[in-house]
Amino acid sequence: MGLKVCSLFSGSSGNSTYIGTERTHILVDAGLAGKNIIAGLQNIGVDPSELKGILITHEHIDHIKSAGVMSRKFNIPIYANEKTWAAMEGVIGRISPANIRIFDNDMDFYIQDINVQPYKIPHDAADPVGFSLCWQRKKISITTDLGHTNSKIIKTVMDSDLVILEANHDLNMLKTGPYPLQLKRRIMSKKGHLSNEDSGRALLELVKGRVTHVLLAHLSKENNYPQLAMDTVTGILEAGGVRVGRDIVLDMTYRDRASNLYHLK
Repeated sequence: MGLKVCSLFSGSSGNSTYIGTERTHILVDAGLAGKNIIAGLQNIGVDPSELKGILITHEHIDHIKSAGVMSRKFNIPIYANEKTWAAMEGVIGRISPANIRIFDNDMDFYIQDINVQPYKIPHDAADPVGFSLCWQRKKISITTDLGHTNSKIIKTVMDSDLVILEANHDLNMLKTGPYPLQLKRRIMSKKGHLSNEDSGRALLELVKGRVTHVLLAHLSKENNYPQLAMDTVTGILEAGGVRVGRDIVLDMTYRDRASNLYHLK
């Protein structure tokens, strides 16, 4: 028994995270081709036909690309808030009415034995959310695709055991890189993406709670790389008196493969 989590894929090319217990299996987002997600699940020993739900954070294509395909193929309910449904329904294709599940932000609900807590985040989408998923006394939070953190988000997430937290870009790489100015401004905006530095500063607040494991996520292919993200966040934490590897476990997610599989008991 326990609560398991694995980032199958994370990045601008596609996002999908598995969270499960012995009896319940859930995906958060399905932003790659269905065959990739199916293979990713099978590689960690999960049968896609046993999925009980796909939670959608927001309607950008790197989060919903195969949500409709997966739902139709395996008869899986899709959970999203009302504005996200309206924004994505023309993209994901027809979904069986029985598999359309609409939730309200900041109101928790259950998928079998997993409690799901959606919370609002600042991003340039219709009504984006992060998710905390709880089983007994264990809690995992997914906090990506947000331009900044605030006290409400920190308070919601800081009692998690494990957090998947965005570290999208290195600010200098982004500023001097090849992106058009308008796109750079979007990424750096309050509704864009967290930088490595933003992620490190957020973690200094989160470790005041009970967070013991953090996976850095949604890294930009053009404006970041794993070792840089890890070094930057580690430097900020250790400058703040947090010992990485002792006070907190810091790990990575990847755009083209699964992260480590964590089992919280």
